[in-house]
Amino acid sequence: MHEWESLDYEPSLPVSEKSNPLTHDIDRASPSCIVRMLQNCDAEMFRKETASTYQTLFCDEVVKSMLEVAEIVELILKEPKDSLIVLSGCGTSGRLAFLIVSGFNKALKEMNHSEVYAYIIAGGDKALLSSQEAPEDDPHLGMSCLMKVCKGKKRVLFIGISCGLSAPFVAGQLDFCLRHPEVFTPVLVGFNPAHQARNEPIPNCTFTFLSVVQRMQVLAKSRRAFLINPSVGPEAISGSSRMKGGSATKMLLEVILCAAHAAAFSHLTTTHQAIIKHLKAYEKTAEVTYAHNTAIAGLVAAAGKSLLSKKRVCYLGWGSLAVLGLIDASECEPTFGAAFGDIQAFISGGYRALNNKEGSISFLGPQFCIAHEEFLLHVLPTLDDQDTVILIYTHTDNISEVMNVAHRVREKMSNLHAICHQTDGDYADVQEEINILCKSTLTFSWQLPSSGSLQHMWELSTKLVLNAVSTGAHILKGKVFHNHMIDVQVTNSKLYRRATHLIQKLSGHPAAKCEEALLKAIYQVDHLTEDITSFPVATHVVTGKERTKVVPLTLVSLLSGCSVEDARSFLDLQPIIRKAVEAYLQ
Repeated sequence: MHEWESLDYEPSLPVSEKSNPLTHDIDRASPSCIVRMLQNCDAEMFRKETASTYQTLFCDEVVKSMLEVAEIVELILKEPKDSLIVLSGCGTSGRLAFLIVSGFNKALKEMNHSEVYAYIIAGGDKALLSSQEAPEDDPHLGMSCLMKVCKGKKRVLFIGISCGLSAPFVAGQLDFCLRHPEVFTPVLVGFNPAHQARNEPIPNCTFTFLSVVQRMQVLAKSRRAFLINPSVGPEAISGSSRMKGGSATKMLLEVILCAAHAAAFSHLTTTHQAIIKHLKAYEKTAEVTYAHNTAIAGLVAAAGKSLLSKKRVCYLGWGSLAVLGLIDASECEPTFGAAFGDIQAFISGGYRALNNKEGSISFLGPQFCIAHEEFLLHVLPTLDDQDTVILIYTHTDNISEVMNVAHRVREKMSNLHAICHQTDGDYADVQEEINILCKSTLTFSWQLPSSGSLQHMWELSTKLVLNAVSTGAHILKGKVFHNHMIDVQVTNSKLYRRATHLIQKLSGHPAAKCEEALLKAIYQVDHLTEDITSFPVATHVVTGKERTKVVPLTLVSLLSGCSVEDARSFLDLQPIIRKAVEAYLQ
């Protein structure tokens, strides 16, 4: 049993919010140690059931539910008329819903089959590329988005993704499904035990996330609803569900949908053993990826050095791996309090390749300009050798185009790296030229899998590497204290509660005093008015999302007794936030 599985370990927190003992000192680790810690943490996703307090990915109940959902998907694939499969989530969950839907609709289109998948992300397509946290708190928006997507459909399989069983946006959609069982079959994917679902009142609603889960548990007995919620263990960085939560989401849903496609189009019977075999193929993918931990650590070091120098990290990708670059970059702002441009991603073909339902949204500003051409025209001229550029591609992509982009980048700066996937024995001559242009090339050679999709393996591997690069770089920049997101932005109710708990844990002060100090930092005052203390959390969040360094400000002012203004002055003198907070904690 892992230490975090003890019922006495941080008992007030759900698994997804606990701190992971494996990464307690990750803030002081070298790049190679950071990668090893992430490897050990990711390995917990694949732990087996023996003596486990919580359900695991491989336990019978989880696999049984996956099989049953795959059967429903198979039926819709065979009779798609007036039917739809909807994947929905907030933040990383919604972005992965988009990625998965895009991939499986593409496969259907290649078979001249009607597309049956749709995605919903809280905040719309803007949220694919930037943090849009506020819509997560709106269950009525979730319902209206679902109704719009499903208009006219007579049979809908709805898969709501909420890693912490907490997002009101998804809770609203599940509630709507439960009230319309003649059309909807709801599935909830998350990574906390059911009893740890969020039980806070949702404004203007009669339900909580927990009450929705409890209703689904009753219906699950008759297969009218499904709850798939193995525990994958606490995140390497506490609460950062973009990492293990995102990876497990991708694996679970791809296994279910691949099984359904194999049954519908190849007449292969889906069995318990087939599901296990597919999951183990992903486990092998993680092992193959981390076998290159020295090379991954080199990328972490390069990216960290750039961020410490107030320079940039840019991902230039092709195909679905580029989408994973876009996803990884978009997560840095809310997770680490990063500035736009610290880590930025671009995709060959821009919005035409992304193929999102709203089309190009580049008119919204530089944050939404994602084509390689826009990088070459607007970003590359501003870079120098202190910035880091990483190419991300496979040997099925246009290698000549990769080489041309590499040449263009090297004309301006030298700190160019590459992540490349190929099958064993598949080596293009042009790759040698790319290797010469790059400071380092992380090349993965894969055998064709006996179970699952090679493309999915490439994607998971790339996700693990990019998560390590962006997380490790921000650790080296001082944005993590022990294994906590010390500069997390307070942009929705979940993050407000996370910030309050973190302040309490680090300061040792009572919860009420910590929340009072947090509000002072949010409103930038030294004395709270009665109006401020009477505002709901939603109002605090609206103000908080306009603020920076809210948690560090709170901790410094709370521990020193100084004013908010003096705390900000101190932080301005010590830009490495971990060191600033550490000075007062000592």
